[in-house]
Amino acid sequence: MAPSFKPFKLALIQLGNITANKVENIKHAREMILKAATNNKPDLIVLPECFNSPYGHMHFPVYAEKIGFTGKSYNVAQSESESVKMLSNAAKETKTWLIGGTIPERDGENLYNTCTVYNPDGNLVALHRKVHLFDIDIPGKITFKESETLTGGSTMNYFDTEFARIGLGICYDVRFPELAMISARRGCHALIYPGAFNMTTGPLHWEILQRARAVDNQVFFAMCSPARDLTAGYHAWGHTMVVDPMAKILVEAGDAEDILYADIDPTVFESARAGIPVTTQRRFDVYPDVSRS
Repeated sequence: MAPSFKPFKLALIQLGNITANKVENIKHAREMILKAATNNKPDLIVLPECFNSPYGHMHFPVYAEKIGFTGKSYNVAQSESESVKMLSNAAKETKTWLIGGTIPERDGENLYNTCTVYNPDGNLVALHRKVHLFDIDIPGKITFKESETLTGGSTMNYFDTEFARIGLGICYDVRFPELAMISARRGCHALIYPGAFNMTTGPLHWEILQRARAVDNQVFFAMCSPARDLTAGYHAWGHTMVVDPMAKILVEAGDAEDILYADIDPTVFESARAGIPVTTQRRFDVYPDVSRS
């Protein structure tokens, strides 16, 4: 049973200054988490995709860390991951829920693009590995193949807080509506995807995909991007945003480092579903319910 949906404040960190120095990247991310928690006392803080390393398939093996989370009790103090230790301590210090963006994760011979989640006691409570790998080729614009080094995750994931059930995805996962549909039908009130669209796909689809996933499923939807750095090998679009269940953009960043805050109001969720009751009008006698497959 999903928890009852209560109002909460969401903070998203559009992190900048992500360099080749992993130690400094982790330190800066921690500083921004503390800043986000100090300014507006959010209930949930989110970091972007690939916060501890430059974004690129050639970087993933170099910056990868072993996490070893199995879904059961996890001893953070004994973790081999410096990023996990920082995120856990930051969540505990700020007494907030924390979606720790993503880091490259090593598990045996495989590498994953992995998101970890922490409760206000600093416990690692959920992990999502990017399911759909970003392998694209737009002639004259961009070619990128995560599959050259990464393996796709094989599970769908959400976590429960005292104020909502939150579904997880990562960047390219947003293009696959089944993932969002299943999360929503399993009781998620909001879907949050760390992501790093580029300067080609960002202007085209970043906004429309989030608004589509939000209105299709009548949930809150948010994506958290790194800031844009034109000196880096990969230029992120930025524009971190939060969308409500009626596809209204509540907040949107530009391209620079920033912290966004959004008040998540359950009455919008409830009124959207009452006024346009698609959740009760689906015709599973005509087409299958993908959440039951």
